[in-house]
Amino acid sequence: MAMAAARRRSLLHGLARRPWLARLLVIAALLALWEVAARFLVDPLFLSPPSQVIMSLDKVFGTRGVPAALQLTLFELTVAFVLAVAIGLALGLVIGLQPLIRRSFFPIVLLLYCMPQVTILPLFILFFGIGAASKIAFGVTHGVFPVIVTVVAGVQNLKPILLVSARSMGASRWQMFRYVIFPHMVPSFFAGMRLGMSGVLLGVLLAELYVSVAGIGYFTTLFTQNFDPTKLLGLIGVLAAMAIVLNAVVRRAENHFARWRTE
Repeated sequence: MAMAAARRRSLLHGLARRPWLARLLVIAALLALWEVAARFLVDPLFLSPPSQVIMSLDKVFGTRGVPAALQLTLFELTVAFVLAVAIGLALGLVIGLQPLIRRSFFPIVLLLYCMPQVTILPLFILFFGIGAASKIAFGVTHGVFPVIVTVVAGVQNLKPILLVSARSMGASRWQMFRYVIFPHMVPSFFAGMRLGMSGVLLGVLLAELYVSVAGIGYFTTLFTQNFDPTKLLGLIGVLAAMAIVLNAVVRRAENHFARWRTE
């Protein structure tokens, strides 16, 4: 009994020191459950096993229009994410640093954040058409609010005496932002960026699902209507890989700007 308990403690200690190994074990367990469920419990018209999905990725990329759709969706996601972060950062700083503006407009921001934006999708289609512009604009509306809220929260952690001290020593506005404001809001800002990235992804795909003749959302609808779960799950897997890459880029940027926390 004592030896078994010691082995368990050693295993847990090893997993704690190697979190990537724990993640791999969880992913492997989920894939194994998916494989069993798809082969023995679920109708193949509705779910394909992961082994079959992986083997059919060449067919997914070989489908006419899919490579162009992936490029289009990646372009829409990138542009919408950059715009959401830029707009959210600017508005968050203005609202967070000005008490009067924060008391006046921040409740409106929270109200808009809570509103189900899919209900106003027809307005975006009316204003921007059915092309990429409407998908980018709709993605921005999903990603900008998490950035605004987290930037405002991060600015609230800044002690006013630090701004007064920097101003008294002749710091410019850029220097105050770079060396005083930004370091204090790094954790919340990048948390908002990750939330905003998820929101942008949701907004772009929703717009493509409802009104689109291109993009991943269009082919997702097409494969669903054709009862082709293998290609559908393969396309979803590619989309998940794109989201993981974007998240890794944000994580790398966070580690770069927050490296002072580990020094």
